[in-house]
Amino acid sequence: MSDTPESIPRLNSPEMSSSAPTTAPRPALIVSPFAYPLDEFYAQANRTLPMIEQVTETAIPEPCRSLLVHKDDMTPTLERFHGRKIHLHLLRRQQRDDVYFREVVLLLDETETPVEFGAIKINLGLFPPSARRAILEERAPLGRILSENEIIHASRPKAFLRLKADAFIANALQLTGSPLLFGRRNSLVDPMQRSLAEIVEILPPAQT
Repeated sequence: MSDTPESIPRLNSPEMSSSAPTTAPRPALIVSPFAYPLDEFYAQANRTLPMIEQVTETAIPEPCRSLLVHKDDMTPTLERFHGRKIHLHLLRRQQRDDVYFREVVLLLDETETPVEFGAIKINLGLFPPSARRAILEERAPLGRILSENEIIHASRPKAFLRLKADAFIANALQLTGSPLLFGRRNSLVDPMQRSLAEIVEILPPAQT
C-alpha cells in the first residue's frame, strides 16, 4: 500500500498530529444521503467523490452480499470469514471535542491484506472511558472495542452501495484499475437510539 503524502497523509505529519487535533471536516454538499461521512473527507481533500449508487440486496454478488447484508458488526463478520483477526490502518483523522472522524483500512493480522475501506464518524461522548481510550489509540477496529467493553448497541444498515473505485480507494485497498466495489452505509445506535457511529464500509472486489 502506497503511503505517499499525495495519497494518504502520514501519521506523523502536522496535519495528522494527535497532540493538536484539527477541526472536523468542513461542511460540504451532500452528494447523497448514504455517502456521509465519506463525502465530507473528499470535500476537505478537494477530491471528487466517485459515483456511488444505492442498490438492492440482490444486486450484490456473493460473497460480498453475505458480508454486507446483515445487522452485525463488520469486524467479527470479516474475522469469521477470513479466519484471522483484523487491525486498522489509519489514513486520515479529524477531531473536534467529542466528535471524531477517521478514514481507515481494515487489514488482516500477519498478511496485512486489506479487507475493508471505511469512513466513520464516532461520538466519543457516548462511550465509557476505556472504550474511548481504545478508539483514540487507533489500532483496534470499533467492532472489537464494542465487544470487549460490552457496549450494548444495534447495527442498522441504511443503504447498500455500488461504486467504481477511484485512485484513492484503489490505493487504500491495494487494487489496480477501477474495479466495481460494493459496500454499505451503516449506523450504530445505543439503547436510547443515540448515534454511536455513522459509517461507510466498502469491500474489495475479491473476498477469498
